[in-house]
Amino acid sequence: MRRQGSYSVVWFKRDLRLHDHLPLRQALEHGPVLCLYVVEPSLWAEPDAARQHYGFLLESLRDLYRDLRQLGGQLQVVTGEVTEVLARLHRSAPFSRLYSHEETGNGLTYRRDRAVKRWCQAQGVAWHEVPQFGVVRRLEERNHWQAQWEAFMAQAVAAAPPHVPSVMLPWSEPPPSPDALGLPTEEPPARQRGGRRAARQILADFLAERSQQYRGGISSPLSAPTACSRLSPYLALGCLSLREVVQETRLFAARLPASASRHRAGLQAFISRLYWHCHFIQKLESEPALEFHNLHRGYDGLREDDWNPAHFAALTAGRTGWPLVDACVAMLRQTGWINFRMRAMLVSVAAYPLWLHWRPVGLWLARQFLDYEPGIHWPQMQMQSGTTGINVPRIYNPVKQARDHDPHGLFVRRWLPALRQVPDTWLFEPWRMPEAMQLRHGLRPGIDLPLPPVDLDAATRLAKQRLFALRARPEIKSAKAAIVEKHGSRQRNALRGTAKSVDLQQLTLDL
Repeated sequence: MRRQGSYSVVWFKRDLRLHDHLPLRQALEHGPVLCLYVVEPSLWAEPDAARQHYGFLLESLRDLYRDLRQLGGQLQVVTGEVTEVLARLHRSAPFSRLYSHEETGNGLTYRRDRAVKRWCQAQGVAWHEVPQFGVVRRLEERNHWQAQWEAFMAQAVAAAPPHVPSVMLPWSEPPPSPDALGLPTEEPPARQRGGRRAARQILADFLAERSQQYRGGISSPLSAPTACSRLSPYLALGCLSLREVVQETRLFAARLPASASRHRAGLQAFISRLYWHCHFIQKLESEPALEFHNLHRGYDGLREDDWNPAHFAALTAGRTGWPLVDACVAMLRQTGWINFRMRAMLVSVAAYPLWLHWRPVGLWLARQFLDYEPGIHWPQMQMQSGTTGINVPRIYNPVKQARDHDPHGLFVRRWLPALRQVPDTWLFEPWRMPEAMQLRHGLRPGIDLPLPPVDLDAATRLAKQRLFALRARPEIKSAKAAIVEKHGSRQRNALRGTAKSVDLQQLTLDL
């Protein structure tokens, strides 16, 4: 048994890398470390957890394990609740220092971290937490947040340590299988694979080539799979640090020739999305309850009592009858990813014509998105559903979106084979096909093809009436200022150097 304080524990969470890992570097200043990852059964039992998330995690842990071995270190993966694991370890081999990154996760990780803090205080263990993103814990006001973000991103990226002298756990065990954790069997067969090696390859490819199509290419589901960086799942699990991505992107842009204006503009647009990435996570950090409750509590009761299970079933089965919606659900099932505009459209369809509350829809989508990041996901669910009280609702018409972003039906026909026989004229509204044409192509709406559960125009019009009637109430308006003050962006006026609060409208967060 080691004497008290002779080693430190580095608790890896959603930071599965050695580069730019300040908790590890700080711990190594005091001697040997125990590199710990805890598979928490309670976390994987949460309704936002999916088998694809666990598979991506295991792949990322294998990369981290190999990287540590090359430096003489050892990653210890155990199963259990964190406080119980720490208590068992402390009884076997006492330690006095715990190092980790701060985490802005779901409600369970928030409660778990509070429990870890209480345990550390009771045991006299000093818990050193380091910011992971440009997110400020215990932020008092937003006025200087942008400057704080820039200062964080400008800090030196810490290289991987040259050597990691490690302490071994007194016990060992393999990570549990997805079945042992009770995870559903469904998993997108074509999802991205985890790990830092894959992340670095994708980053290099994006900077050198694909970012040239970033501006103008990220909205259409046809071009977005290659125009977007596709780094979001690696940022969500910390295979890359946001700071290293920001710095490498800026350096690459600075080295481009003057003639590469389109390429440089794409990289600059990408940097702006990285800024908004942290802006939204800051919302959840400052108000964890928005995962569960309307940000503007005056909207409580707007949809909760009108839940329609048939509408939800049609959405989740990809059988709404609106081709672009159903094609996006089909792509999600296959790949675990769709671009941001299509995500916004899905939530808009759920919130307005289908009139579904954002929380159950958000849990379903959290399981579909390989890159699920709670700090972005839940503020966006509310923003697209119109319950923040500070954003102008953006209500997407799925037929218009199809005509704008898939005018020749290439995306819809790829993901919905049954529609490949439908002529272009009727592709986005196949239920309107004349009966003679239905017979000719052997496609009968309501039998071979799903019918929309509601009349799109009428249902959307009614939803707008209900939402805007509530927004117009004086008591709803009066509560808006406090929300803007706490969560609104501060946009700096480039000419005057002043900052102001703004109501954020649609932000394209495709990474």
